[in-house]
Amino acid sequence: MKFTPYSIKSQEFNKNMRGYDIEEVTIFLESLSDEVEKLQAENESFKNELEKKNTRLEDFKKIEKTLQNTLLNAQESTTKTVETTKRQTALLIKEAELKASQIINTAKDEADTYRSTILKLREEKSLLIAQIRAVVDSQAELLLRSSGAVKTERPQIKREEPKEPKTDVNVDGILERLL
Repeated sequence: MKFTPYSIKSQEFNKNMRGYDIEEVTIFLESLSDEVEKLQAENESFKNELEKKNTRLEDFKKIEKTLQNTLLNAQESTTKTVETTKRQTALLIKEAELKASQIINTAKDEADTYRSTILKLREEKSLLIAQIRAVVDSQAELLLRSSGAVKTERPQIKREEPKEPKTDVNVDGILERLL
């Protein structure tokens, strides 16, 4: 049986001759009823307070879970960003190395082309000088023969090695640097 302050106050007892003093029992029951009423009110207050605190606790748990999820997401995002940045940096470095390699190869090819062109031009120059000498020699000999009736001796033509024209540009030095 559940006791309430009202059930305690309204409780009736059988009366007999040798029984308890009715007035004393009534006073006791009323004071007991008041005390139970206070305890029930206090109990209700504690239940309400506990319910509020449990509600706040649940709210705090939700906030904690949200914060943990946010922190995890931020860490994942940071990790992904760092990895993406590393990949992009690696790609940029590889691209720069490829471009540098292409530029170097192009420069080497151009240098080789210039070297071969210069060598060909030197050969052509030597060939042209030899051809001009041959023409000059043959013309000189023809002149001497046509005037040979006058002189029987053939004069010696002094041949000088052609000198490279002096320029301020050191072509050989440039070639050595390129080679």
